[in-house]
Amino acid sequence: MALDDPDTLRILDFLEEIGIPVTQGAITGDSFLPGIQIRNGGLVLDPAQTFYPGDLLHEAGHIACTDPAARPTLCEVQSDPGEEMAAIAWSYAAARAIGIDTRALFHADGYLGGGEALAVAFDDGRGPGPPMLQYYGMSAEPRHAERYGLPAYPKMGRWLR
Repeated sequence: MALDDPDTLRILDFLEEIGIPVTQGAITGDSFLPGIQIRNGGLVLDPAQTFYPGDLLHEAGHIACTDPAARPTLCEVQSDPGEEMAAIAWSYAAARAIGIDTRALFHADGYLGGGEALAVAFDDGRGPGPPMLQYYGMSAEPRHAERYGLPAYPKMGRWLR
């Protein structure tokens, strides 16, 4: 996708609004996702490379769910299943908040071929990760929202941990 894609523009506006910096720059060498890289707690987007807009939300989810003390130096996402589930759940909540289609977020070329299964699960209210967002104090599982005084997922009480 290009920087003038409507989904990309909505995502970039949203990320700026919540305080996740996005800069443009060259990405050389290997990166986990084409055209997108996490550097120093922000996203770098290489406009010369093809990328999926939904991947911006997923990587932003990693930044948003990172411990605030570690966020400014975050450059590499750790292999932690709980954090991965939190980032996936965060990205779905963000997509809902800004009107991005679930299948643009969970596209066919991502999530090790499991994008469609994630789309169906989240749209049916059974996607993984909301308990982690509850643990981080960002949102609550619907059945626990009143007890924790947080909005019921996929609504968010705050976008940054």
